[in-house]
Amino acid sequence: MKADAPAGRDPQAARFSEGYKSLVLTLLALAYALNFIDRTIIAVIGQAIKVDLKLSDAQLGLLGGLAFVVLYSAAGLPIARLAERRSRVNIISVAVLLWSGCTALCGAAANYAMLIAFRIFVGVGEAGLSSPAHSLISDYFKPKQRAGALGRYGVGISVGGMIGAAAGGWVAQHLSWRAAFLLVGLPGVAAAAAIKWLVREPPRGWSQAEAAETAPAPLGAPPPILAVARRLFGTWSTLNALIGITLVGFATYGTMQYQAPYFIRAHGLDLASAGLLLGLIAGVSNGAGTLAGGALADWIARRNLRFYTILPAVGLLVSTPLMMLAYTSDGWAVAAALLFAAGLIQYLYIAPTFAVFQDTMGPLMRATAAAMANIVVTFLAQGFGPPFCGFLIDHFAGVAFNAAGGIGDFVHACPGGIGPEGAGAAIDAACKASMAHGTRIGLVVILVFNAWGALHYLLAALTLPRDVERAQTELP
Repeated sequence: MKADAPAGRDPQAARFSEGYKSLVLTLLALAYALNFIDRTIIAVIGQAIKVDLKLSDAQLGLLGGLAFVVLYSAAGLPIARLAERRSRVNIISVAVLLWSGCTALCGAAANYAMLIAFRIFVGVGEAGLSSPAHSLISDYFKPKQRAGALGRYGVGISVGGMIGAAAGGWVAQHLSWRAAFLLVGLPGVAAAAAIKWLVREPPRGWSQAEAAETAPAPLGAPPPILAVARRLFGTWSTLNALIGITLVGFATYGTMQYQAPYFIRAHGLDLASAGLLLGLIAGVSNGAGTLAGGALADWIARRNLRFYTILPAVGLLVSTPLMMLAYTSDGWAVAAALLFAAGLIQYLYIAPTFAVFQDTMGPLMRATAAAMANIVVTFLAQGFGPPFCGFLIDHFAGVAFNAAGGIGDFVHACPGGIGPEGAGAAIDAACKASMAHGTRIGLVVILVFNAWGALHYLLAALTLPRDVERAQTELP
């Protein structure tokens, strides 16, 4: 794990082997996978919760959106500032333990209000992962390896999506949605212990010093929050990359919340089948796209740094129409194939975007900058994407219901998206058909934000090389 320091380096500074760095990255990606399982489990088992608790799609969207991000956003920045001064490893370990316990408690919620409350505290725990993790990875891996490393970390999204969808859907189908929360919450205890005992805290700025074959220079105190904010929001490339990932996240979190319900409502799949199908798409397609995005960006950007944002733009512009076709297709197999193809291309954006936020910041800015970016993306994208998509679905379902001769407000006439007890087969069929139609149209409409995000990635490319050079010469 550790070798002697070469000449010209601080003999007390740690030198980490490639094998050990891979172990660290694997553990952080595992934590991110658990993070994403617990963050998005609502999307997989939401249909069962909707029917059991008689919720509207807007309420379901709130549960998967704002309920999570309220304290996530509030806690993210203080935790990041702590991570600039204290052990990032300890912060991550405690965070994993906290969110995992609160996810398990969601299974004990007696009503919608309790479920909302537990989801809020899941958000507090999850605020303690990505900003310290991005900072750790940036200290372990040299700048030219960073997008690839962040891509391997980012694949936790896809692994988490695969496990959460497949396991959560099966458990909700054969046991209950409450058991699904318990199942996905408990493994976090073991992950927290592994990170605490196996991951070492690297010196700040180590990777850049290693690349230059010098000892890490003393960095002093972290710059004020306003200085980090000025760098993040006042730099053309980072600002546009942030707007781009937020718009894409708005569409992605919105569609993700209703992918399983789409296959259930429009194609008649059950929870277990929909979960398994989406798990395979997330784990194989989205994961491959994320890994490829990091490796491809590092390779192409050696010639021109602008490709760190051009690559995401191209992927988004190609994948968006494929997803629109998927949500308007007549067969579930065609829809799944189109989503699989789209995932390979769309998810090229994740690793390069993470790399842009790290490469344009100094070593003592990275956790704070990552937290600021996460807060913006999570609050606006995950906070409002699912409820907005749910609103669209309810609206278009209501239009279809009234056009078919239904009377009254759709949400009240069709509680949970099905006909009320005793209303008769005709009303039940009209409710389900309207629900399926509204889901299709709502998903297509929100995907417009994907294409909008691609425009900002192209704008970011205009000044990216200059902004990265500035970060290397103006260390805080």
